[in-house]
Amino acid sequence: MAEVTIDEIADAMYELVKSTVGKKDLKPMDVTKAMIEKFGEDNVDKSMCKKALRQIMDSGRCVYKYAGGSYVTLPKE
Repeated sequence: MAEVTIDEIADAMYELVKSTVGKKDLKPMDVTKAMIEKFGEDNVDKSMCKKALRQIMDSGRCVYKYAGGSYVTLPKE
């Protein structure tokens, strides 16, 4: 499999969060584990996921929600 870019991981994270909004709150570690599972341990590691998570937060596509812990969610409309 070709090298996975941070952008690809960020896009996949965004899609995952978008698909679970209102159904399930995802912690940052849940999102990271899902990406490692999706792309494979050989192609994606925690540091890449951390960078991708920072990218979707900085771009405003996702935000952190705090409710007894931090969760990744979409910004309020």
